[in-house]
Amino acid sequence: MEDIELKGCVYRIRKCAFDLLSMEEDLVVDDDDDGDDEGSWDLIGKEFQLKAAFLYCDLSKVISSAKDERKKALADLGNKLLYLMEELDRAVKSRSISLTQVCYSDTAHTLHEVMAALVPSN
Repeated sequence: MEDIELKGCVYRIRKCAFDLLSMEEDLVVDDDDDGDDEGSWDLIGKEFQLKAAFLYCDLSKVISSAKDERKKALADLGNKLLYLMEELDRAVKSRSISLTQVCYSDTAHTLHEVMAALVPSN
């Protein structure tokens, strides 16, 4: 039963990663757009917060079931990812397009690292 639960966690992590990585186009602003669309900022912020909550829960389960050296590596990556997602949330709340894009880029890079670290967890 635990194996099925872990596979579900890994699946949800991958789904969240795919969703987050596909949000990059939402952060690109046209030259005609001044980036002050309040509704868009709110939606993007809520989406990041929701994905961060799912990632936190599922990564926590995967990390706690991992073996010693793998546990440390996953915990370090998970902590880095969640920290960067908090920074991204702050950037979205500040409504700074350039800061949000930089934070998103850092988060996406770390998300790729987390996904690579999960590959042996199939």
